Amino acid sequence: MRPVHEQTILITGATDGLGRALAAELAAEGATVLVHGRSDERGTAVLDELGGRASWYRADLSSLAETRALAEAVRADHPRLDVLVNNAGIGGPAEREESADGHERTFAVNYLSGYLLTRLLLPTLVSSAPARIVNVSSLGQQAIDFDDVMLTRGYGRVRAYCQSKLAQILFTVDLAAELDGTGVTANALHPATYMPTKMVSSPTSTLEEGVRATHRLVTDPALDGVSGRFFDGLDEGRADAQAHDPDARARLRALSDALTAP
Repeated sequence: MRPVHEQTILITGATDGLGRALAAELAAEGATVLVHGRSDERGTAVLDELGGRASWYRADLSSLAETRALAEAVRADHPRLDVLVNNAGIGGPAEREESADGHERTFAVNYLSGYLLTRLLLPTLVSSAPARIVNVSSLGQQAIDFDDVMLTRGYGRVRAYCQSKLAQILFTVDLAAELDGTGVTANALHPATYMPTKMVSSPTSTLEEGVRATHRLVTDPALDGVSGRFFDGLDEGRADAQAHDPDARARLRALSDALTAP
């Protein structure tokens, strides 16, 4: 990878919590940081903090149209992209909700938008190689029920969250194999357990721990060429068995392509 101060890095969900803290650290190291979020007010506040070469991009990732517009804007502004950090996510509403496209909202925000954004930005990442994709997932994982992916039967917020986070890992493993030999790597991680973010009321770890683990996947030269892995903090972890099922990964890929088709 290029030195950090020569890199352009897009971080989704960068107006609070882990994303904001990671953006601040990378900007302080001289990176060109592309800050994504839903609120122009919060985005402006983050830019004021970061200064330098940071840029703001507003998009609601519960909308596939807005996700496409985000990718288009990034491609237009930055012919080179060194790192994509898919960090945006929600804890899941108490009652089942649907996105603007009619998909279960947690699945749409936590997984499907990142899938589409990554697909749309892949040509830029490949042409910028070496490059990295980092998917911020979780130890909270539950096997995907392909007969009820949208949870129309037996919805639960924990189930919705855990399914969406495992989907990220299936995508990571699948994408790493697809990108083999291109110079682009894809890895996922659980940054830290119960960090103090808007989704956690009783934290048991610090935000700094999560930033350190995520920053490592973005910048550590020792991880050059490392791809398709799931990390638990600073250590390599073991994802749910479904992540290692090639048939499940193929089913998810086909479903994701169908759901995100124009």
